[in-house]
Amino acid sequence: MRVLISGSGIAGPTLACFLAKAGVRTTVLEKSHSLLPYGQNIDLSGSAITVVKKMGLIDEVRRWNTTEKGTQFIDPKGRPFAPFPVREGSTLSLTSEFEILRGDLAAILHKATRDHPKIDYRFGTTITEVLANDDESVEVKLSEGETQEYDLLVAVDGQWSKVRKQCFRSESVDVVDKGMNAAYWTVPRLPRDNHWWNIYHALGSRIISLRPDPHGTIRALFAHMPCTEAQSKAWREAIKGGRNTQQKLLRQEFADAGWEAQRLLGSMEQAPDFYFQPIQQIKMSKWSNSRVVCLGDAAFAPTPLTGMGTSLAMIGAYVLAGELSKLDAGRHPSKSLDAYESILRPFVEKSQNILFFVPAIAHPKTAWKRWLLQSFFSSVSKIVAFPWLARWTGNAESRNDGFLLPQYPCFDAENFR
Repeated sequence: MRVLISGSGIAGPTLACFLAKAGVRTTVLEKSHSLLPYGQNIDLSGSAITVVKKMGLIDEVRRWNTTEKGTQFIDPKGRPFAPFPVREGSTLSLTSEFEILRGDLAAILHKATRDHPKIDYRFGTTITEVLANDDESVEVKLSEGETQEYDLLVAVDGQWSKVRKQCFRSESVDVVDKGMNAAYWTVPRLPRDNHWWNIYHALGSRIISLRPDPHGTIRALFAHMPCTEAQSKAWREAIKGGRNTQQKLLRQEFADAGWEAQRLLGSMEQAPDFYFQPIQQIKMSKWSNSRVVCLGDAAFAPTPLTGMGTSLAMIGAYVLAGELSKLDAGRHPSKSLDAYESILRPFVEKSQNILFFVPAIAHPKTAWKRWLLQSFFSSVSKIVAFPWLARWTGNAESRNDGFLLPQYPCFDAENFR
């Protein structure tokens, strides 16, 4: 079997790794000319940690931990309160025991797979057209001009997948808007910065947060839920506009936010990784079409609100590779693709099920709503400080949210050669 993977972020290399264990040859395409070091904090939880262990990479993931000591909130006067420190073996903090930057995890996965004889990476290359997708093969035209045939095409090219757009009807893809917008970028570190995830609630449904990284810089997040139709329109137009339009809007909306707003706004222009996005989910009626299948955000983007994007991508890659490993030589992959979806879809749908008051509850519009929210966090932080409660919750891996990872004999870590 020959598999073409479009996208080399997290799910792509994970899938390539496990397919290689099963003896399958893969080609991984990436539109960038080199591996990009960018991306914000992501965390691994539940069965995704087991997947990383099966890849033999858990020590590397720990080594590139973001150094975040925990989560704390910032009051209107800039003072920290309501700390939720990371405790080994406990999940009672918004900070995971397995916090890592997306770019660092992508680099770990690429390094672990780039020299395998059954994995070929092609940077600076994309699929310009899917020419055929039938019982015999899937035929694609690449950006370099050549035409290639494969047994399977896997779209892991992100939430706005171009492969998905070509191979699936628009009505089969549902975009669910959560009414929230966010911007991320990297900021020079100052002596006063600390190793906590600091979250500040500004009035007017605005959030500013700062998180440490292992590279001597700080990661900034600005989030906003528009309060008026005029604001909603401005954000929609900024999303379609370029970086200058987006940064102009952020300056207008956050100029009076307080805390570190002015410092962070002043750092946007120089940031190498400024990213601006609406918070939206992707839900597909079916993840595969003949010999094309979607994986990760291309199939089921859950949004950062769930904290499950990376974990779902890695678990999905493992399950897809496992079901493909059962396929007899020369057979159409439809049975394996249906099994992958049947196994994973219930867990994906559970993970995407966000409570109706989220994210609004975390974006207080008025002072009294902010006071209620901060009082709640302050009380909870005192409760979870009891040691017996931390032991009762279990660790990040054992909290698998009810999804038990299927076992595939060919995926033992020592089999990866």
